[in-house]
Amino acid sequence: MSYCVRSEEITGKKIRKEMSPRPYQLGRRQAATDQTRASIIAAARELLMSGDGFSGFTIDAVAKQAGVARMTVYYQFGSKVGLLEAISDDLAAHGQMERLANAFRQANVLDALAEFIVQFFRFWASDRLVLRRLRSFAARDTDFAQVLQARDERRREGLRVITRRLMAEYGRPAQEQYDETVDILYTLTSFESFDMLATATRTAEEAAALVHRFVCAALGVAGSIDSTTPDTI
Repeated sequence: MSYCVRSEEITGKKIRKEMSPRPYQLGRRQAATDQTRASIIAAARELLMSGDGFSGFTIDAVAKQAGVARMTVYYQFGSKVGLLEAISDDLAAHGQMERLANAFRQANVLDALAEFIVQFFRFWASDRLVLRRLRSFAARDTDFAQVLQARDERRREGLRVITRRLMAEYGRPAQEQYDETVDILYTLTSFESFDMLATATRTAEEAAALVHRFVCAALGVAGSIDSTTPDTI
């Protein structure tokens, strides 16, 4: 990094002042860093879907696929867990998971539940094969499991919020059924449930509507998703 250096007289003494690098230099460096990071994530995704599968997904293999040094991967992500977190963030961005916040802005809790379900099902559908591969690897690798379990726990916490609202607004479920209701909703909104329900003849939105109708029927409350309109809710 080059700096402009100047000196000036203050109380008879010379001091040196280091000037900040020009903004365009910082911008170009940041752009290069971002490009390297994106290339590594893309390479990691390619390896996830490669024929080598689980055994082929290593930091060395990712670096080779991305055309960078092994230490560059560590510099960018810190560890294998850090890389997996970045892949998960990239998947969430592609799946527009920022829209999930809309679920918690709904005035009616049944609308909140409907939007929560459909946003997760759309997310699961956005990169279905990659997500399926990630979850299969989690059964054999503690790093994969750690990252996915943390993400799944966030989903569970969102369902706790919605279940408490159901209790407040509809009196259901009963207090003693709170934990098991959260567990059931957690299972019904999982990737595994989506993967079984969303088929060649049933879209993600239609599968989400099916789950929502089932939950409403089980709780004895009225509410449903219009699955014919993609942006409904």
